[in-house]
Formats: sequence, structure tokens, C-alpha cells
Amino acid sequence: MNPVGTSRRSLLAASAATAATGLAVAGCGSGDDATVARRKPGQSIRMTFWAWVPGIDKAVDLWNRKNPEVQVDLEKVSPHNSAQYAKMHSALKAGNPPDLAQVEYMNIPEFLLERGLVELGEYGAGAQKDKFVGWQWEQVVYDGGVYAVPQASGPMAMFHRADLYEKWGIEPPATWDEYEATARTIRKEGAYIESFPATMGPWFAGLAWQAGAEWFRTEGDTWKIAIDSEPTRRVADFWEGLVRGKLVKTVPVMQSPWYSAIQSGEVVSWLSASWGDALITGNAAKTKGKWRVAPLPQWKRGAGASANWGGSTTALFRGARYPQDAMDFAVWLNTDPESVDLLIAGGYGWPAAKKGFEGSRLDRPSDFFDGQKYNDVFAASDKAVDTSWKWGPTTVAMINHITDALNDAINSKGSFTDAMRKVQQQVISDMRDKGLKVEAA
Repeated sequence: MNPVGTSRRSLLAASAATAATGLAVAGCGSGDDATVARRKPGQSIRMTFWAWVPGIDKAVDLWNRKNPEVQVDLEKVSPHNSAQYAKMHSALKAGNPPDLAQVEYMNIPEFLLERGLVELGEYGAGAQKDKFVGWQWEQVVYDGGVYAVPQASGPMAMFHRADLYEKWGIEPPATWDEYEATARTIRKEGAYIESFPATMGPWFAGLAWQAGAEWFRTEGDTWKIAIDSEPTRRVADFWEGLVRGKLVKTVPVMQSPWYSAIQSGEVVSWLSASWGDALITGNAAKTKGKWRVAPLPQWKRGAGASANWGGSTTALFRGARYPQDAMDFAVWLNTDPESVDLLIAGGYGWPAAKKGFEGSRLDRPSDFFDGQKYNDVFAASDKAVDTSWKWGPTTVAMINHITDALNDAINSKGSFTDAMRKVQQQVISDMRDKGLKVEAA
């Protein structure tokens, strides 16, 4: 039995019972019957699509070549500091959103809260379920309705400089205790095992996820918030120890100083999602053949626990003019082998399509990663993701709170656990401001 299904069904009921703008979405397909149309045979239409996946333009171009009557106009939106979501919410408020958009799994609830997404059941979504990885499909199901088409996830593992590990006589750590010991050894060599990215709330959430945290759940009509929980405190204490011990750098990842550090060998590991390979290969080309991938360290040796960082869907927004055609495009985009291969080439993440991995360019050895068939590690990681995790309806604000609180803790020498306690209080306040009934778990 999958506990996610039960909790997600109650999620909508909990919100709808306590706020006029709860997560329950209007019963009609688009939320605005006046704009919905069925394309007539031979009729040519255009649909708008907002996304930021690298290389997605190639997949859209392929669709447009194959479907001259149903053309998709792609607009790239910036994912920097969640700018894409601010733009989407503004467009919904103004009544002129795109027909489709890329929406991360963690952001779906906030769009449901403002009744912004099309429920896809009447457009045949149920018949598409078996095309997708089960746990990723569950990420788009609320109260029995389907509110997006899964695109990709981000199972986590550990990228590391195998050449330097071998030179220093160390192995990838199997446990978090070994990780700390390895960090000390690497520091003696003048390098760092990792950079602690205080600006990456979803990264921290992924590690709390792996430790067994469940930040959001519902009981009846009430949200139970457990950000300030034992698993989260364990992760916070662990990384605070590494930061205070100067065993990790604190430069933000995926920014210029960090790219320089991985190119030079100053930072020799990265706990990241599968899509991190494109960032390493694209920004540290001279290190080709020196990297490998290992599973995440474990809190209990041999536990095999994993987690997810990132992952997106293709969603239809309220007011989509041709919802059937839009859903058909979304399913094609994320399941057609040619399209998926183009998305993989762009580094979009781990395929949500069941048949997306086997036989793809992911399913082969890599010269950059020392001849390792490294995506086998991510395939195992994807299967080990704890599916009981779910997100709340104020995710963008929560991520900003995590960034601010951890940065403040680093700069003021405050406690990381106190920082996460503060985040919980802020999240509870945000949700109450939305009219939701909320309690600390």
C-alpha cells in the first residue's frame, strides 16, 4: 500500500475544509468553460508553453515538425530565484497564463491552492498512468484527480573525483560517519569534500527526506508540519558540524566560485541529483575521465535509503484553450522516445517515463565518468526514494525561508537546528495566512 495516495487524498479535503481557496480544483476541465474548445478536424491551432529545461526547444521543434496542425510556441522562462513561478502566478491572476508550463513537483500544491491547474481526468489521463514511474505519477495525483503529466525526477547520489580519492587512499563513504571522516582526510590534503549550499533549500530537503523526515502531512482537516523534527535536526546538526569545523566550503553551488572549485580539484565531491552530470561535464570539461558516481552515504549502514532533489511536470493552466491537444502534447513530450532522448541530452533529469532509461543514452558507459555506467547508480536511487514524502502549498516561500535562516545561522554562528525551527514557525504562519488549519506535528 502506498501511503502517499492516502495522504494526498486527505490533503485536498484538509485545505478545502478550512479555506475558500483550498487545494480542491474546480470540477470543469479548464476552470473556464468559455475558453475551452475541441479542435475540429483539419483545424490549425497554436498553444503557448513556458519552460526552462535545457534543450527542450529541440523536443518542441520535433513536435511542431510532426504536428503541423497543432503548433506549440515555446517561451523560455528564468528559474533563477523562482522567477518563473512569480511570472506564472501573475499571469494566472491577470487571466492570461500560458496553455502549458513546466511546474516542479514541489510547486503543484501552491497552484492548486489558487485553482490554477486543469484536472486531466476527462482528457484521458487515467489511461496514461502505466507509462510513468509509479512514485512520480503519485506526485501529480490529488484527491483522485490528475493535475499534471510527470516529466522527470532527481534521484540523488554522490559525484566524486575518483582520481583524487584513489591518490589519497580513500573510498566513497558508505555512511555519514564515514563521510565526516573522509572530509577530514580530504581537508588535510588541502581540498574540501563538498560545498554546503545554504541557498539550496531543495537540496537540504532532499537530505532530510533521506533521513526519514516527513515535513507535511494531514489529519482530517488539519495540516501537520514537522520541519522541526528529529530527522531534520540530525541532518542540520551534521552539516553544522562540518561547516563549523571548516570541513566544507560555504560557497553557493552552481555559481562561478563553485565551478572554479570543481575544475581545480578544490572541491572533490557533490551530493546531487542525476541532472548534476550535465553541470559537471559542461563546466569542468578538463576533468574528463576523473569522476565517478557512488550511492548516498547512509545513516544506517546498508539501509539503501535515497532521496530526490528536483523534478518537474508538464501542467495545463486554467484557461487552456485546447486542453485535449495540450494534454496529448504533454504526454508525447514526456514519453515519446525521440523526445525523451532530446530531453536527456539537455540534462533535464531522470525520466518519468517507465521506458525512458533502458536503451537511452543514459543506459551506457561514460568516458567522462571513467568508463562507469554511472546511471545504474541513479536507477537504483530512483527505486529507493521514500514515497511518503509530500510538499506543502507554500513551497516557494518555504525555500526562501530555508535560504535566509541557514545563511543567517552561518553568518551569526547560530544553530542550524534553531534555523529550521524558525523555518517551521514561518511556514505555519504562511499557511495560516492562506486560511489553512495548521499545527506543529
